[in-house]
Amino acid sequence: MMEDAERKIFPKSERLFLKKDIDRLFNNGQSFISYPLRIVYLSDTGNNSPESGISILVSVPKKRIKRAVKRNRIKRLIRETFRLNKNAIIPHHILNGKHLHIAFMYVCNDILSYTDIEKAMLKALKSICIKENRFE
Repeated sequence: MMEDAERKIFPKSERLFLKKDIDRLFNNGQSFISYPLRIVYLSDTGNNSPESGISILVSVPKKRIKRAVKRNRIKRLIRETFRLNKNAIIPHHILNGKHLHIAFMYVCNDILSYTDIEKAMLKALKSICIKENRFE
């Protein structure tokens, strides 16, 4: 059986859904653009979360993409690119007790391909990894 670190899963523990965590992310987090994604992230010291790890939030605004079917497709693509690339870019030892909250917001008016979203995701995760290592 595969180890958890090698398995490419997206459990509920990696979803950011608590209102207080989301509010803290948007009030105190740092943001940057990796087109077509706007990324807001916050490194939490783990005061209220028992384990270290990553929690993400995916948002596709109705103002940009009108049809719910298309919005859901984009959200699925973003979650899939994160699921497949999270362990390769952000190793677990970098977090060392910290919890990383990340919000991915889609800023394009068109539906882009999987490869375009994956390029943006890789660029964003590398950037977060570099910035987090710099502050230690």
